[in-house]
Amino acid sequence: MPARPRSAHSLPRHGLAVAIALLLPLHAALAQDAVPQAEPAQAEAKTLDTMLVTAQRRVEKAKDVPMALTLIKPEKLHVLGSGGSDVRFLSGRLPSLNIESSFGRAFPRFYVRGLGNTDFDLNASQPVSLVYDDVVQENPLLKGFPMFDVETVELLRGPQGSLFGRNTPAGVVKLESAKPTREFEGYGQVAYGNLGTTNVEGAVGGPLGQNWSARASVLYQRRDEWVDNTNPNARTNPKLEGYDETAARVQLQYDGSETFNALFNVHARHLNGTARLFRANLFKPGTNDLRDDFDIERVAIDGRNEQQLDTFGVGARLSWDFGNDLTLYSITGYETAESYSRGDIDGGVGAVFLPGGSNPGPIPFPAESADGLPDHRQLSQEFRLESNYAGPLNWQAGLFWFDEDITVDSFNYDTLAGGVQAGWAQQKQRNKAWAVYGSLDYAFSDKFKLRGGLRYTQDEKDFSASVLQSAPFGAPVSGPFLVNTDVDNVSWDLSGTYAATDDINLYARVATGFRAPSVQGRLLFQVPPQPSVADAEEVISYEAGIKADLWEQRARLGFAVFHYTVDNQQLNAVGGALNQTILLNADKTVGQGFELDLDAYLTDNLMVTFGASYNDTEIKDANLGVAPCGSGMCTVLDPVSGGLAFIDGNPLPQAPKWIYNVTARWSMPVGDNGEFYVYTDWAYRSEVNFFLYEATEFRSKDLLEGGLRVGYSWDNGNYDVALFGRNILDEVQAVGAIDFNNLTGFVNEPRVYGVEFRVGF
Repeated sequence: MPARPRSAHSLPRHGLAVAIALLLPLHAALAQDAVPQAEPAQAEAKTLDTMLVTAQRRVEKAKDVPMALTLIKPEKLHVLGSGGSDVRFLSGRLPSLNIESSFGRAFPRFYVRGLGNTDFDLNASQPVSLVYDDVVQENPLLKGFPMFDVETVELLRGPQGSLFGRNTPAGVVKLESAKPTREFEGYGQVAYGNLGTTNVEGAVGGPLGQNWSARASVLYQRRDEWVDNTNPNARTNPKLEGYDETAARVQLQYDGSETFNALFNVHARHLNGTARLFRANLFKPGTNDLRDDFDIERVAIDGRNEQQLDTFGVGARLSWDFGNDLTLYSITGYETAESYSRGDIDGGVGAVFLPGGSNPGPIPFPAESADGLPDHRQLSQEFRLESNYAGPLNWQAGLFWFDEDITVDSFNYDTLAGGVQAGWAQQKQRNKAWAVYGSLDYAFSDKFKLRGGLRYTQDEKDFSASVLQSAPFGAPVSGPFLVNTDVDNVSWDLSGTYAATDDINLYARVATGFRAPSVQGRLLFQVPPQPSVADAEEVISYEAGIKADLWEQRARLGFAVFHYTVDNQQLNAVGGALNQTILLNADKTVGQGFELDLDAYLTDNLMVTFGASYNDTEIKDANLGVAPCGSGMCTVLDPVSGGLAFIDGNPLPQAPKWIYNVTARWSMPVGDNGEFYVYTDWAYRSEVNFFLYEATEFRSKDLLEGGLRVGYSWDNGNYDVALFGRNILDEVQAVGAIDFNNLTGFVNEPRVYGVEFRVGF
C-alpha cells in the first residue's frame, strides 16, 4: 500500500503562531519607514464610488466595459465570509453564479449561466476559469484558496476567450488581493462562534526603505468536529465535519523607477479535516424530501473520513513603461498542490446482505474510496504589450504559455475487511498550451466605441492511466492506457458601446469560447478498463445590455440579456448503475436569460444592493443516454431504453433557473466618529438537477440562506465589534448526491453565529 502523501510545503498547524511570527517582525520594519496616514473623511459618502474593474486587462469604469459583470468590494466580502466560510459563500451572491462541492472546502465547482462541470476527478477541467492575482488557477484544488485580505472579486460572464488564459467558455471569476502601498496600514480581526468556529486573520503593509513596499497577510480558521458518528464500531473519529486551515501571503513591490515596477507574491495553504460527509438514504423514496429521522448533527458510518490539502505558489508581475505610450507586462506563475481525501461513500453502516443488514436504510454494498494528488505543478507565463494613446485608437497584444504536470491516485477500500486497500488506479497527464492574442479599441466618437479581440490557442495533452491493484468486481491490473490530444482554436469577440447620455451606456457583444479536450481515467470499476475522452467544445454567445448611473450617482444599474449555443459540449456522467465516471459530448446545448445588478442609497444611511438572474438551459441531443441511478432506487423521469436514460431536453445539472440576492446596510452615527449599523444579506436559488438525467429524488429543493451582522464601529471605523450570523434561518437542504449505490446525499452548511472584533490601522 503506498504511503499517504505528505507535503513539502505544509504550513504549521497552529496558524495563530504563524500570524505572530509573520506580522510582528514586519510590523517593526515597516513602522520605521511609515508615512503618516491622512485623517479619514468625517462625512459619510452619500453617493456611490466609481466602480473600476480590470475585466479587459486594463483599469476602466465598469460602465464602459461591454459585458455583464459584477464587482464585490471588501466590506461585502468580509460580511459574506463571516464565520470562516470558504469560496462557496459567493454562490448565489452574484447573478448567474452557483458553486458546489462534493469535497467540501477543498474542491469548489463553479457554474456561470448554467455552464460548469460536475466531475469530481482531480484532473477535471472546468469552463469557468478562476484567476487569482492575474494567474490562472487551473486545477480544481487551486480554485479553493481561501479568500482573505482580498480587495475585489469580479465575475465576468460569458466567453472570455480572447483575453484570459484558457478554458473560459462560461466566464471568469477574477480575484485581486490587497496590494502593498506606501502608507503603513493593516488590520487584525478575531471571531468566535458556535460549533467552535474560529476565524483569525490580519495583514500589515507599508514602505520598506525608499523603493520597496511589502504586505503580509495571514489566516487561521477552525471548526470543531460537530457531527456525532453514532456507529459504536466506527473506524473513524467519533465526531466529524471539523477542519483546521492556515494560509499566508507575502507580497513585495518595487516602485523606484519611472519605467519599471515589480510585484512579487508568495502564498501557501494547509487544510486538515474531514472530507465531505455523505449521508446514506438521505431522501425519502419517490420524493426529494429528507428522510423523517434526518438529523444534521448525527450520522452513522463505518468507513474512514479524512482530508488534507497543501498548496504553494509564487508569482511575479513586472511592467516596463517605454515612455512612448506603450507598457509591457510580464506575469509569471508557479503553483503546486498535494492532497489526500478519503470518505465513506455509501454514507452508512453495513450492507443488505450482511447479518443485521444496513443502517440507515438499504445499502446494496459498502463503498469507501480516496483520491490523492501526490504530484502536481503548474507553470504559466504571459507577456502583454498595451498602448496608452490619447487618441481614439488603443490596443493590446500578448503571448501566453501554460504547462501542467499532474498525477492522480484513486483508491478503493474494503470496509468489511477493516478498511484494507482493495484497488488502486493512477492517472498521469502533461498538458501544454500556448496562445497569441490581440485586442483593439476604437472610439468613432465621444458616444460610440467598438472593441474586437482575437486569440489563437494550441493545446496538447499526453495522458496515461493504469490499474495498479485490481478492485473486487472491478478492472484487472492493466495499462498503461495512452491518450494524446492536440487541437487548436481561434476565439474572437466583437462589442460596441453607445453612450445614450452622460449617465447611460448601451452595449452589445458577440463572443466565442473554447474548452480543450478532457481526458479521464478512473478505471477501477470500468470493465474493460479504458480512458474516456471528451472532444473540444465551442460556444458562441450573444449579449446586449444597459449600464447606468442614476439619481445623481446615488444608484447604479446593470442589466443584460443573453443567448448562447455550445457545440459538442463536454458533459460528465457521474456514477449511475455502471458505477463509472464517463466523459461525453452533447451535440448541442442552448441557454438564454437575463441578469440584473442594482446598487442604491435609498437614504443617506441606507444602502441596498439587489441582484437577479434567469437561466434557461437545455441539452439538445436525441441520441445521448446515460446510466441512471444504481440499484433501481430512484424514480427516473426520462425515457429509459437499454438501461440508459435519454437526456434530450433536460436542463444542465447544477443550473438554477432563478437566483436572487439582496443586501441592506443601515447605519446611525454615534458621537463624533462612531457608527451603529445593521447589515443583512439574503440569497435564493431555485431547484437544480444533480445529474444529467432527471429523477424525483435527485432534484434539489430551492434554497434560501440569510445573513445578519449587527455592529458598532468607532474611531472613524478603525475599531469594530459585531455579532454575526450565517444561514440564520437554519435552512437545511440537500445540495448534492451520490447515485450509484443508494439515495446518498449531502447538505448545505449549518447555521453559524458568533462575535467578531476588528481593528484597522
